Amino acid sequence: MKRLAGLSALALIISSTSGCGWLWGEEGYFRDRGSDYLEATQKAPMQMPPDISSAKRLDPLLPIPRNVADDNVKGEFEVPRPQPLSAAADISDFSLQKSGSSRWVLAQRAPAEVWPVARQFFEDNGFRIAEERPQTGEFNTTWQRFDELSGAMASRLASASSSRDNEVRARIRIEPGVQRNTSEVYIVSVERPAGSTAEPGFPARSENTGVDAMLVDEMLASMTRSAEKGGSVSLLAARDFDAPSRVSLSEDGSGNPVLNLGADLDRAWSSVGRALEQGEWRVEDINRSLGLYYINLAEKAEAKDQEPGFFGKLFGSAPSKEEREARAERYQVRLSKVGDSVQVTVEKNINTVAPADVARRVLSVIQDNLG
Repeated sequence: MKRLAGLSALALIISSTSGCGWLWGEEGYFRDRGSDYLEATQKAPMQMPPDISSAKRLDPLLPIPRNVADDNVKGEFEVPRPQPLSAAADISDFSLQKSGSSRWVLAQRAPAEVWPVARQFFEDNGFRIAEERPQTGEFNTTWQRFDELSGAMASRLASASSSRDNEVRARIRIEPGVQRNTSEVYIVSVERPAGSTAEPGFPARSENTGVDAMLVDEMLASMTRSAEKGGSVSLLAARDFDAPSRVSLSEDGSGNPVLNLGADLDRAWSSVGRALEQGEWRVEDINRSLGLYYINLAEKAEAKDQEPGFFGKLFGSAPSKEEREARAERYQVRLSKVGDSVQVTVEKNINTVAPADVARRVLSVIQDNLG
């Protein structure tokens, strides 16, 4: 009924006029004003009263350029569109990431491309490679005294270490990033007194933070310089690299779809949030403390300041609040920390899991949007 009233009102408006010239024509209310500036005339500069002598000089805020078109030209003129800005080319493929005391390099490249650059950095600085496994993106250096390394590296290591007389070795691990075609490079080092035969193992997390931070910073600078010159790809790593994916879709013991992310909770929360914003649904609310995103599958994402237009209001095309509530399909996307990874699940509410087909559809979209 509302739409019919709108159509009737529009028909009445159209039938009561003998034409649309008053609306769209040269003298109409909605006429094209794009060429009005051609009729503008130049006025005399503003003058200060003669009895004011201490006033500051008045300069025009918007001076007219001298190389404007001939003011004798008549007729329509189409203002040219501005040229698009060139994309910024100084954004590096490598960046430093921090979480607590941990530091690592995030590379906007696949692991096979990062492998030779990381390896080259250590060889250039005098480290000897003792063991390498390109299939899993990891290599270790042998025990070495600081004075066996390059001069600059030896000096920096001695400054970062607790003792200049120590020996050091490092483990470098290159993992696939959360985002597709990215990599994360971690360095863990261990030290021992020079001449010692002890074989301390590598810790699971960085403990020798001063040395590790220095090595990460130096490697980042080296990778950035290498990117500017153009790097190479390790064919061996590209062929055999089989480290597990950081994102995988599987099922739990009850057969419910689960998305596993090999990342800490903060990074997983941010990544899933961006992926949800790209989905064909609306994110209605979030609860960071509970690890919940609230989505409505029946509503499309839209700009918050988007308002229905004149004809939309006239014909009543926007659904009412009651209509939106009646068709709502609300679910919760939950992030849970499990060991060293994060699990993403879909629920109908706190006590009920979502139907398997719905959960799989939502998690599949999240997985695709993480790329």
